Amino acid sequence: MERLGLIAGNGNFPLLFAREARSRGCAVTAVAHRDETDPALAALVDDLRWIRVGQVGRMINCFKRAGVSRAVMVGGINKVRSLASLRPDWRGLRLIAGAAGRGDDALLRALAAELEGEGIEVVSSTLFLDRLLVEAGHVTGPLPSPELLADIRVGCKVLAALGELDVGQSVVVENGVVLAVEAIEGTDAAARRAGELGRGHAVLVKGSKRSQDLRFDLPAAGTRTIEVMKESGVAALALRAGSTIIVDDEGFAEAARTAGVSVLGWTGDGEVPGID
Repeated sequence: MERLGLIAGNGNFPLLFAREARSRGCAVTAVAHRDETDPALAALVDDLRWIRVGQVGRMINCFKRAGVSRAVMVGGINKVRSLASLRPDWRGLRLIAGAAGRGDDALLRALAAELEGEGIEVVSSTLFLDRLLVEAGHVTGPLPSPELLADIRVGCKVLAALGELDVGQSVVVENGVVLAVEAIEGTDAAARRAGELGRGHAVLVKGSKRSQDLRFDLPAAGTRTIEVMKESGVAALALRAGSTIIVDDEGFAEAARTAGVSVLGWTGDGEVPGID
């Protein structure tokens, strides 16, 4: 029986992964982050250890003692909250210093390299869960208007430019005007800010950077995303196909239909296949 390592962040994704790994006969040793990871994860794994954000040495020691040779990074870390809860050990301090000023991707790549230097391969966060990846085209909800499709293309151009600067993973556009860009506060807060400025016809465009390392930090959406969009008057959600996930797919489609939110999978420069 393989023992997999799970580096668990927040949200539902770590729970989904743990259930799926167990169903496939794997044992799971999880390292969970205090004030981030759902405590319900404990019932879904074989072993769980709690750490603070930045305790890299402790994480590696947990995995090595458990005999883990492959690990996944699943779920995000609230960037605002992590600034207050950061408690790096000496190994974490060294890693943070080496990646300083180079963005989230550099930090995650450095963490992966640290693990792999100890014989722990970091594999894709969608291991066993490729079904969660968004497919290109119309996903659910009402069909989009030509205006929404035009705004998706604008949003994709903005994301492409922001990707070079490692700024957020989403942007909200209405009638060709950028209402909000996701920064450290996250997607939900960006949607709420856009709702204060828009007229109920905006589109939230979300996607990985062109250079995204698909082993970790994949953009995600779920029923909570739809709820916030409905509250904020954002009419459509456009997700980059093949590298964005829907983390609670069972209730997501129904939530979007009920809210009247169009959900689409875009490719290339913002095209949505199958939509004229």
